[in-house]
Amino acid sequence: MTSAVQHQPDPSAADAVSVHGLCKVFRVPDGSGGRTRHTAVADVGFTVPAGGSLGIVGESGSGKTTIARMLVGLESPTSGTITVLGRDRSRPGRGAAERRRRAREAQIVFQDPYTSLDPMQSVRSAVDEVLRHQTDLTEPQRAARVDELVDQVGLSTRQSNARPRELSGGQRQRTAIARALAAGPRVLILDEAVSALDVSIQAQILNLLADIRAETGIVYLLISHDLAVVRQLCDTALVLRRGRVVEQGSCAQVLDAPVDDYTRALRAAVPTPGWRPGGQGPSAGRPGG
Repeated sequence: MTSAVQHQPDPSAADAVSVHGLCKVFRVPDGSGGRTRHTAVADVGFTVPAGGSLGIVGESGSGKTTIARMLVGLESPTSGTITVLGRDRSRPGRGAAERRRRAREAQIVFQDPYTSLDPMQSVRSAVDEVLRHQTDLTEPQRAARVDELVDQVGLSTRQSNARPRELSGGQRQRTAIARALAAGPRVLILDEAVSALDVSIQAQILNLLADIRAETGIVYLLISHDLAVVRQLCDTALVLRRGRVVEQGSCAQVLDAPVDDYTRALRAAVPTPGWRPGGQGPSAGRPGG
């Protein structure tokens, strides 16, 4: 097997996220009543500097979502190390205090926000719930912070009092982003966070995420199968195939001048090469999704 193509990152930047030798093996049914080993992630390594953004790209089944789940502790690695903000995350957090600290360091936004939002809670209640558990703010301070977060993600006062079923897909995703930001994370993992949205709403959410990063310096790890999305939001890209890294480096290097054949095939499969979501559709303001 050929080794992954490595385009060298800037060595002067401090790392917000560092992953080395990451492996995940699942025991799955073998079809004959027994179980067999399936390697979902194999010897993956990458770093993301403070203020940086990394796009992890690959087809369905490439292992990218498994990596995201390990980063936030929803899965435990079989082997390897995960470090976020200088603290090891290779094993589950022990005790409520450590789990709370980890939640303040890194949050995740999933593809379908409806499954992660309480259908009985309004947007305001959902965001306030995070503030109650993750901060020491007083009730008036929490109310003011909810107002700030709702405004930051482009939701109106009326929308902030609505429940998930009363919102569009884009509005629900804005709610999920506000809820994640309420914990005050320095790292935000976006697991196919715009892939279920139509093109114009996707463009709005991507512009919103770009604005939030510019304002806050938050680190993004974007999990996506869409090279155009990665190009807009990320500085660097990592390409996965069958759980292994085949190429990584700056977006310009990986997406514009790929060396690995698999990366070239992904690039060739883009229906309209050079299309950029941010160049089309409405801005990230309130109208639309």
